[in-house]
Amino acid sequence: MDKKSSEYLEHLQHSTAHLLAAAVQELYPNSKRTIGPSIENGFYFDFDFQGVKVSEDDFPTIEAKMKEIIKTWKGFEKQEVSKEEAVKEYHQNEYKLELIEEFATEGQTLTLYKSGEYSDLCRGGHVEHPNSEIKHFKLLSIAGAYWRGNEKNKMLTRIYGTVFPTKVELDEHLNQLEEAKKRDHKKLGKELDLFVFSDVVGKGLPLWTPRGATVRRELERFIVDEELRRGYLHVYTPDIANLALYQKSGHYPYYKDSMYNPITIDDEQYMLRPMTCPHHFELYLSRPHSYKELPMRIAELSKLYRYEQSGELAGLLRVRSFCLADAHIITPKEQAKMEVKGALDLIQYIAGVFGLKPGDDYRYRLSLGDRSDDKKYFKDDKSWDHAEQTLREVLKEQDVPFFESAGEAAFYGPKIDIQMKNVNGKEETAFTVQYDFVMPARFKLTFTNESGEAEEPVVIHRSSVGAIERLMAFLIEHFAGSFPVWLSPIQVKVLPISDKHAEYAKEVQKQLSEAHIRAEVDSRSETLGAKIRDGEMEKTPYLLVVGDRETEEQTVSPRIRTKGNQPSIKLTEFIDFITEKVASKSLEV
Repeated sequence: MDKKSSEYLEHLQHSTAHLLAAAVQELYPNSKRTIGPSIENGFYFDFDFQGVKVSEDDFPTIEAKMKEIIKTWKGFEKQEVSKEEAVKEYHQNEYKLELIEEFATEGQTLTLYKSGEYSDLCRGGHVEHPNSEIKHFKLLSIAGAYWRGNEKNKMLTRIYGTVFPTKVELDEHLNQLEEAKKRDHKKLGKELDLFVFSDVVGKGLPLWTPRGATVRRELERFIVDEELRRGYLHVYTPDIANLALYQKSGHYPYYKDSMYNPITIDDEQYMLRPMTCPHHFELYLSRPHSYKELPMRIAELSKLYRYEQSGELAGLLRVRSFCLADAHIITPKEQAKMEVKGALDLIQYIAGVFGLKPGDDYRYRLSLGDRSDDKKYFKDDKSWDHAEQTLREVLKEQDVPFFESAGEAAFYGPKIDIQMKNVNGKEETAFTVQYDFVMPARFKLTFTNESGEAEEPVVIHRSSVGAIERLMAFLIEHFAGSFPVWLSPIQVKVLPISDKHAEYAKEVQKQLSEAHIRAEVDSRSETLGAKIRDGEMEKTPYLLVVGDRETEEQTVSPRIRTKGNQPSIKLTEFIDFITEKVASKSLEV
């Protein structure tokens, strides 16, 4: 097998997961092993340590044991056993017994793979010469994980690791992980005082500090203003609605597991909304519409609520309450293609403002439906064909990198997902454009066409920036917390050299604020060096030093985040300089 192939790497990763389990079994004989698959960039194994607390401090010991064991592993020996033999082998491990019951059909054998003294229930996929091939590995982290991903099951201990064919590849990957840690939005969010979580408030419910709220507000203003400029009609609709609304739309049977339970009010059931489209459809239905009004682009920064399992929550990337830059474009069918193109143009423009490039930072996924699954997808092959081909044509005409993925569509139609890489290189769906041929019929959406007849439109669901929370996570990591000037929570810090310069520092801050520049005065009784250091740690774009000369000449001495100290200039000139940077949304400070 080609050692540069993805298949070989998967075999290497899975083989190393076996090695990890063997080491844990020797070190913690009372532990119960469960499953250990290969994953992107590594592997993991889940253990029930039976009351023993294992932490990352134990990794050197486990790694040493792995290196000791691997010397005795010459290969993986396949053994076929009956269900009865497998049950006898693992009679003390309820996790393996559950898997045996699931995988063993009547008369079918199961496979064990043995290396040295270690064997495990396994389907295969290993390297041929483990003692010479499994050399360059590293245990990375530890986490809790429910058995089979079900919160009703016991919490296990998951150990993550990585392995590569060469030391060079391993070192490169570990360096990348170190850089990722520095950029981790959870870490930077705390250091830069942007957001917090409270167990008392609830898991997955972020609280925005004044600084984080400032960044968020700037993003929201930018998005709304740009959408208004492009003909979107911004509205407000309630965060709660009658359950009947989601039954009418069809969302409830498809998504009820990710919705919060209904609330009974006056003998009626209401739900925190998990999506906005039914609200916008009811708004459209409030009066008749003519073809002259279409396409109608109804937009909203909508608060949504979805139940995510606690094990899946991840900072701002996956939360239970989020704000979606949502819109629903109601359009005649023949104009749908142009509206999809317009939505992608908006997404590409916004991504460009953030310095994100297609191919490097994100790519497009054409998410298709599975025609054979009429429980998950609405049955209408002709409409699926037309919708998928429309989206495919748009992507080809846009000349952007995209790939197709079956089974990723919404139940009401295919979609284009913009897949953004996070700091760990993992792709997350950031923005979405969906073609909907189901909801118009369910909600009886119509418009009067040029012939004076009622005609059914199609709906384009789209999100220009996705969830604000997820966008914030991406941007924190993309900029490593050093936001461009227009997004920086504090754009300027004024640093008086001593107390006698405090009055002038306040005057500088006042003039900056009057020019709509976010500025603070660091009036602490600290040395100038300490103030500069703290301002740089906070990633403030501009530090303005004021002393005797600046006070007398009505100037400031800027220290720019990326360029260091600059010559003194008139305060009015500095205000003009930073105002231009903000107005142009420049990525340069």
